[in-house]
Amino acid sequence: MTAARRKFRFSVTLLAPASRAEWIQKCRRAEELGYDVVGVADHLGLPAPFPAMILAAEATERVRLTTFVLNTPFYNAALLAREAATADQLTDGRVELGLGAGYVREEFETAGITFESAGKRVEQLAATAATLRRLFADPEYQPRPAQPSGPPLVIAGWGDRLLRVAAEYADIVALPGAAPAYNGGPLQFVGPAATDARMAYLRELLGSRAEEVELNILLQRVIPPEERSAALELYGPHLPTDVADRPEELPALLIGTAKEMARQLEERRERFGFSYVSVLETSMEPMGAVIELLR
Repeated sequence: MTAARRKFRFSVTLLAPASRAEWIQKCRRAEELGYDVVGVADHLGLPAPFPAMILAAEATERVRLTTFVLNTPFYNAALLAREAATADQLTDGRVELGLGAGYVREEFETAGITFESAGKRVEQLAATAATLRRLFADPEYQPRPAQPSGPPLVIAGWGDRLLRVAAEYADIVALPGAAPAYNGGPLQFVGPAATDARMAYLRELLGSRAEEVELNILLQRVIPPEERSAALELYGPHLPTDVADRPEELPALLIGTAKEMARQLEERRERFGFSYVSVLETSMEPMGAVIELLR
């Protein structure tokens, strides 16, 4: 199936609940709005991903659950395999396992884990992905995940090294569309031309797997017309100069009426191959109207 023909999937990454009841309510609301996947981030100060996913599964009927995405260097690979397999088993095969290299130095320091160089962290991610693939492929492995090959692997990244790892191991490749604030600064958005170049590089790496791997984009914000001016005042200084006056073209932003945003996503699926679209909880409600149109 070509990317342009692949059906859309939508996920929302939920943030910390104030209570069990609030978490359940959020998960059910996501399902009600038509989301396919509920995501849980992996940052200190937020809920531990796997217990939160188990409760989300109990509270809902059909949505899949994903870690979006784990700080992979936090985890021993064999123990992570056990966690993921158990979660998959207890949710009847609804888990997607998202992996990232980690980028917040302060979280590593707080956890007492060495914050290695970017290259070392990517190597750790690659080794973890290889271990997960090997263990889940072993028919004798226990606990046995519900999905025959184990939870699909989502690998997130933008740089050459991470995309090489993703091309080898991922079922789903997640692109951020905006450079993370490594030093506490603002997000730096990536323009369409740079995204074209990244996607061409990724397709070359994927080779014969290009049509079977799903491509994800994280939308940093969904902006209805009444919020456009305030959002551009916030983001304007950090937009690429070639599209600063056309922010609707940025892959990591969605701007306009629900119909306009639906059209933008269809165009991006055609151009870049993004059929799996993720939003943050702050955009859950406005994105719901777009999902309804695209169904």
